[in-house]
Amino acid sequence: MPSDDARYLRECLHLAAPLRGVTFPNPLVGCVIVRKDKIVGQGVHRGVGTPHAEAVALAQAGKQAKGSTLYVNLEPCCHFGNTPPCTQAIIKAGIARVVFSVKDPNPLVKNGNSERILKKAGIKVTVGVLEKEARILNEKFLYFYEKGKTFVSLKLAASLDGKIATATGNSKWITGVPARAFVQLLRKESDAIAVGANTVLNDDPELLIRDGVPKKRLQPLRIIFDSNLKIPLSAKVLHMKGKGNTLILTTNDAPGEQIRAFEHLGVEVHVLKKDRAGHVDLEKAVEFLTKRQVTSLLIEGGGEIAAAALNAHIVTKLYYFIAPKIIGGRHAMPAVGGDGVLKVAEALKLNNMTTESIGEDLLVQAYPEHA
Repeated sequence: MPSDDARYLRECLHLAAPLRGVTFPNPLVGCVIVRKDKIVGQGVHRGVGTPHAEAVALAQAGKQAKGSTLYVNLEPCCHFGNTPPCTQAIIKAGIARVVFSVKDPNPLVKNGNSERILKKAGIKVTVGVLEKEARILNEKFLYFYEKGKTFVSLKLAASLDGKIATATGNSKWITGVPARAFVQLLRKESDAIAVGANTVLNDDPELLIRDGVPKKRLQPLRIIFDSNLKIPLSAKVLHMKGKGNTLILTTNDAPGEQIRAFEHLGVEVHVLKKDRAGHVDLEKAVEFLTKRQVTSLLIEGGGEIAAAALNAHIVTKLYYFIAPKIIGGRHAMPAVGGDGVLKVAEALKLNNMTTESIGEDLLVQAYPEHA
């Protein structure tokens, strides 16, 4: 691999990264075109219906594209969608070499068909440069199409001693403004946001993207896990007309008249199997959401739904915000509830953990070992 390949692919990633949450549900893609060690064109995809990064870069490069090398972090498309195939534009421009990081698992690209098309046209193709970094950038998109399963993120925000609320239930605000802004970004990157019934009862959330919905981006689907429909009909999350849909996942313990009352409000109610504890079976919930083409789900605490999600092994990635505060109290609410394990050796292990400061808070990102 020429040393310059990594340098130019890193530039592609730098171009794409600032658009997190903006391009959803499309992936983040940046492109640069290099001729004689000089960037002659660059572009980034800005969302549904807008030109792909390759098209933008080719337009900027113009005639200088001929004989150049095109770098892009995701395999160029070869199908007609909202825009024409990038492969044809690359061939027409006379690009001599294409370097990309990750093969596109979208079935429309047909398992590397773009690579074959480019090679057949006499273009040299190099695959896999900065693959690890490129995969992290588009991990939710890649996971859904490669695994055929909804990517589930769990967000927790706790004090340094692991509390999400005081013994009286007071929880606002544990983390600072920058951390809460980051959570809005996580919402923008998700098809759906989910909470348990207790969170609705205690906090009465709206579960909306609050700091501006990107153009052509719908509000995420709001999901409530409520095994016996105990949330009130007056809950804010049930009265969001014109701001997306709400779905309640429940069990056959839910009274029929209560289901009809929620449906009368325009809320979808779906009955799933119970787990051993009598709650909504979260594995079945993920199967149901996968069939509905929900690519990514963000679960936002409380402690009981966090414990249930981790115990059901449905969590793909954990976002844990730690505030520099100590709440104390044996009856204060823990970030992860449930019964816990009996032995430390049985504790859930986390892999590939990273930490960063978000304002005054610390953000830990990690992947449960089962993911």
